Amino acid sequence: MSNALLQLRAEIKTLIIQTLDLEDLTPAEILDEAPLFGDGLGLDSIDALELGLAISKKFAVEFKAGAEENRQHFASVVSLTNYIATHRKN
Repeated sequence: MSNALLQLRAEIKTLIIQTLDLEDLTPAEILDEAPLFGDGLGLDSIDALELGLAISKKFAVEFKAGAEENRQHFASVVSLTNYIATHRKN
């Protein structure tokens, strides 16, 4: 894996913590493959909206409102990294 992808994963983890005020977590504690919702990190739909907005602003990517594939994009840090890496506008 490239350094750029590893750096992007670290940025996403930090953004998750900052955006959702998860001050009791460190980026290292968020596992790359762990689910972000449900049994994993335990995020909910409101968290998804906040995180989606923050990611859109920081990384210049768009998500289609109400699109079923958004669930796949937000499944884990790895899936978010892959989506951002391939859909960035800058």
